[in-house]
Amino acid sequence: MQSVTKHITKCLIAGIVALLPIGGLVLTVWQLEYMISTGWLENQAFYFPGLGLILAAMIIYAIGLTVTTFLGKWLWRTMDRVLDRMPLFGGLYRTLKQILGYGEGKDAMFRQVVLVPTGKSDGVELGLVTNQVLDKGGQTQLMIFVPGSPNPVTGRLLMLQPEQVQVVNMSVNDAFKSLVSAGSTPVPMSEAG
Repeated sequence: MQSVTKHITKCLIAGIVALLPIGGLVLTVWQLEYMISTGWLENQAFYFPGLGLILAAMIIYAIGLTVTTFLGKWLWRTMDRVLDRMPLFGGLYRTLKQILGYGEGKDAMFRQVVLVPTGKSDGVELGLVTNQVLDKGGQTQLMIFVPGSPNPVTGRLLMLQPEQVQVVNMSVNDAFKSLVSAGSTPVPMSEAG
């Protein structure tokens, strides 16, 4: 009975974690549609069902366009520093950034991007180093999370020697962009020197 309960709990948690990104997107778009369509827009002569969705997509696009410009990047960095230093919400903000792949440095959830050999062919997979540990023999081992694509929430955790992986000059954020887009987003990738 305990194994059945453990199995059910494991599957429920895995299902929730897999649906979180999709659910978050659906809820965000639905909330934007609701806010836009129930405001002044609903009473306009040109309103039609779904106009809120179109405007929500346009708002998301405008935000993306803004943060990719020089001024937008500066504004985003400034806002990031302000949120990071907030007394109550700073810790939560930093944690969310790390989970989403924006945190960097030694204290980040993912420390660096590496290429992991597949073992079955000459191919490689993107991996994210999460930790370094010593094995029983005192040898350094890297804990590497190899996320799935296009849903990087799931994956496998490998323990490999540093010589077995190839470190690349790519930010964790760029690695996530590549994974979510199934490789269709061009990312700068070069071997670390």
